[in-house]
Amino acid sequence: MRIVYVSQWFEPEPNNSKTEALLNGLIAEGARVTVLTGFPNYPGGKLYPGYRIRLFQREILKGFEVHRVPLYPSHNRSSVGRIANYSSFFLSSLIYGLVNKRKFDLAYVYHPPITVGLAVCLWGLLGRVPFVIDIQDLWPDSVAASDMAGVKVLSGMLNGVCNFVYRRAARILVQCPGMKHKLLERGVPADKIAVVYNWTDEEAFEAPSDFSLPFLEEPAAFNLIYAGNFGRAQNCETLIRAVALATERLPKLRLLMIGDGVEEQRLRAVVAELGAANICFHSRVARSSMAAIYPRADALVCTLTRQELFAHVIPSKTQAYMAAGRPILMAVEGDAARLIVEAGAGIAVPPEDPAALADAIARMVQMPREQREAMGRAGRAYYDAHLSFACGMALTLSEIRGAAGDASLEPRQVSPAPSRQAKAGQGIT
Repeated sequence: MRIVYVSQWFEPEPNNSKTEALLNGLIAEGARVTVLTGFPNYPGGKLYPGYRIRLFQREILKGFEVHRVPLYPSHNRSSVGRIANYSSFFLSSLIYGLVNKRKFDLAYVYHPPITVGLAVCLWGLLGRVPFVIDIQDLWPDSVAASDMAGVKVLSGMLNGVCNFVYRRAARILVQCPGMKHKLLERGVPADKIAVVYNWTDEEAFEAPSDFSLPFLEEPAAFNLIYAGNFGRAQNCETLIRAVALATERLPKLRLLMIGDGVEEQRLRAVVAELGAANICFHSRVARSSMAAIYPRADALVCTLTRQELFAHVIPSKTQAYMAAGRPILMAVEGDAARLIVEAGAGIAVPPEDPAALADAIARMVQMPREQREAMGRAGRAYYDAHLSFACGMALTLSEIRGAAGDASLEPRQVSPAPSRQAKAGQGIT
């Protein structure tokens, strides 16, 4: 089966942590995979070194054949810039598909943005190419929740686009039950939707690097780690203020914030305003290195803003935290909070409540070490049983077979993604 994986973001940009294993899993099942993407500019909105915008670029990256088409680089709070970014990739990928549609038996679409799905939907109609859409972020809900100018008018337009794409998708994969519930409310047939939990980069945990940070070396300190994007949705200010409150009771408490994003400078200003010397920032770290850092944490933290939308998502860092086997503090609500509580992997509190999070931090610090370790083990066990690559890939292959009606992807035992050594010599068949 010839599959084109279409995503506006791909390596070397930070993208969904399951992507590389997914593509390797498809290749292992006999598929010929091509990646269609743009020129890397996320999350800063500026082209990565070594790249320039061209009409077309082909490269082999991590063993995958990658086709890049032009887009307008932008990722800031400007609605004009964001629209230009999405619409330019929509046009480029639409043209690519109209030219190359007969080369593929199926398209696998990573969403957001929905404009990617619309492009594939249009050339799929003309070329009779079925497509599977993997929804990681509900639109137009997430757009409506942003603070960009003109979102009300834009959300109404996007709602129609989403319904058009969903009606024509052969299969729809969602990352948590709440998303399925929302799609059912929109009238999407239940037999078209499958819940496939995201997995994390399991290979990184099998052979973590020896990366270390001096901040984590202080004896007797209790180290909290937040790792990920510093955006408005992540609401890291709640975490910073909670740590500042908890430090009054817990002088050995320390917070390491690893990542970057549009809110970074503002968050640094909040830390300076609070005089929180026990809060440190570090630039984004590769997943393989994070696997070496996570075990140094006494607890891992995830925060989101209080929005109805975020009750129906599971932040991708959740799976990485659970796979790391460390106790988790979740200042979120909905599916993600229920997952952590059900797994016995940590403590969940309401979002946007620094006092509640500070109390949860104090509880975590004051509980016996063995109790915290048991939380970590429970999270890892739950991950292995329900969220792992083996579980998710088996479900994904089943949906792809149903979408394409192609027996060349036969159901069989799914093994973990190939090792780095094996991938080094791997080609595209």
